[in-house]
Amino acid sequence: MSPSQRQARGDTARGSTAHRGSSTALLAAVVVLLSAAGFLGSAPAAAAAATRRRHHPRAMVTKYIYVPPFLCLSPSLSLSLCELFAVSSGAHKLELNTEDPTNFLSFIFTEKKGCLSLFGVEAHLVKPAIGEEEDDKALHLKDALDFLDANIFNISKALHLLIPFRADRKLVASEDGGLHNPSVLVFNSDWSKSKVQRKTGGFNYPLAAGAKRPINEEDIAFMSVLELGELIRTKQITSQELARIFLTRLKRYNRVLEAVVTFTEDLAHSQAKKADELLERGTYLGPLHGIPYGLKDIISVPMYKTTWGSVTFKDQVLDMEAWVYKRLRSAGAVLVGKLVSGSLAYDDIWFGGRTRNPWNIKEFSTGSSAGPAACTSAGMVPFAIGSETAGSLTYPAARCGVTTLRPTFGTVGRTGVMSISESLVDISIDSISLHAWPVCRTAADCAVIIDLIRGRDPDDPSSREVSLEDPFHVDITKLRVGYLKDAEMEVVHVLASKGVKVFPFELSYSVESVQSILNFTMDVDMLAHFDNWQRSGHEDDYEAQDQWPVELRRARLVPAVDYIQAQRARGKLIHEVRKSFTVDAFIGNATDWEKVCMGNLVGMPVVVVPTGFKEIDDPPKAGTRRRTTVTSGIYAPPDHDHIALALAMAYQSATDHHKQRPPIDEELDEFLVCHSCPN
Repeated sequence: MSPSQRQARGDTARGSTAHRGSSTALLAAVVVLLSAAGFLGSAPAAAAAATRRRHHPRAMVTKYIYVPPFLCLSPSLSLSLCELFAVSSGAHKLELNTEDPTNFLSFIFTEKKGCLSLFGVEAHLVKPAIGEEEDDKALHLKDALDFLDANIFNISKALHLLIPFRADRKLVASEDGGLHNPSVLVFNSDWSKSKVQRKTGGFNYPLAAGAKRPINEEDIAFMSVLELGELIRTKQITSQELARIFLTRLKRYNRVLEAVVTFTEDLAHSQAKKADELLERGTYLGPLHGIPYGLKDIISVPMYKTTWGSVTFKDQVLDMEAWVYKRLRSAGAVLVGKLVSGSLAYDDIWFGGRTRNPWNIKEFSTGSSAGPAACTSAGMVPFAIGSETAGSLTYPAARCGVTTLRPTFGTVGRTGVMSISESLVDISIDSISLHAWPVCRTAADCAVIIDLIRGRDPDDPSSREVSLEDPFHVDITKLRVGYLKDAEMEVVHVLASKGVKVFPFELSYSVESVQSILNFTMDVDMLAHFDNWQRSGHEDDYEAQDQWPVELRRARLVPAVDYIQAQRARGKLIHEVRKSFTVDAFIGNATDWEKVCMGNLVGMPVVVVPTGFKEIDDPPKAGTRRRTTVTSGIYAPPDHDHIALALAMAYQSATDHHKQRPPIDEELDEFLVCHSCPN
């Protein structure tokens, strides 16, 4: 997720609090619900985490409470929370003896001789008369129900509410990451009414006829997958040579980009040697035979760390082969590195740093598939596999100027992939780029890779046989393609010149906030997969405190009814988008947040293509090769990825934006000079 996305989500959260009712009801709701959830009261793990905080090295913590960000609006609200805490602790009065505390997201309470200390603010608790406590409990629960828009019960009925799910929670929530025990609530993105899944054959790939080995290794590094495959097939180069070239580039440019977590060097040499030996014996596995690639580090590979980008899991080794890794290994591809995922698949910040954009190292790559996008853009790998839940790959692909396909939801199995949401995460392909999908330099490469990794994963209930036609044999002159107001018109004009029927188009639906549906779905699902992580206090070690820690605290308070209603609204959105989708495809902005949310909720495929460059803001007077990339998205209905791919290939056949190389050597030289200077 990008900073702009976080800003959009924050604006929505702030806007929604403006009419939430009285602060007392709001705060009472939090105290009651947090008490039920186990966040209020003695909590050894939370207390231990709290004592580690720099601001309170001497605190003897016995009470620890998390406060969602919407509570930190004013000093009066903060003090109201103190008062409510005092009442819930068995006191009626809270006497403060210093100024109001402000600007913090969590409160830490210490007890000493009947005194409550809050960040250095001492408050004396006055115990109530016996017999008044039950009335207080009922009244505060009533206030909580007011806040949750559920005040439909009398006091006696309300006291029987709040029954948290505890009996079997440990059976499914003791391990983080959502790798096991998938939900039975399965999302199916198929728009067809037929229940029969038609399995299609493989694509008929074009040969890169006449491909010749360049003299310069730099030129080899920026060849397409199909071109490299032809060099391998015709024995102009060996897989072991390619592995050496790309491992060297990974190590060289990672110093400035911070895009690689683990170099899988021994595995790469072993797989490359095997690929060469097979070819010598006359066995050719296809276009990925002997081709190096990288995996986003939420995808598990036995014997190697799968860190999820998080300091909590930086030494984690999972003894399981991810579905997508098995498919690529079977196709003869050679894994050269585990590439950066933002911490727990959120943005570009991870435990080892922050991944940069090869086109401008003053910028960060944005999005959690930061490593796959940056490495493919810089020619450090020919292709990579990333993932997306909400912009995790579309944003870094656009920022780094690479081609990527977000396929129809369910096209690629997710076994062995860290899960945020079982109905949103998709695997993606970066070709210069939680769904797993490819990141590449060309749309043709994306087509090859998706063909080889698609298929039903027996251990992933949401995966299926998506019936894709061959994108290399689509007659684009028969297609009707709309373009939105924010479309890059160069794409429209090029496709029109190729015989495509293009015209203005608008996708309409009545759902007011697709973002709120996505937030409810993603955050609650994520918390279910990282329940143990939060309860154990690991959020205090998270790399960016304004990201998952804030969102997952908020998710803890989402009523089950509201979650289900959000899914019903999602169903309405899907129905209306399907009805409004009267074209074969449409062209629009790839990073518009509304489209990112809508596309992921619907399970819609999109190909992100580079469409040009513009000057960076405030360029140096001496000039620079740094550029800001311009991209566009080509969207198709679910199960019609081949349409988007065919149009993207047609566009790239007439342009060369995707062939441009970032000034990574200049960036590295400047980086090394800066870091060699004395402080």
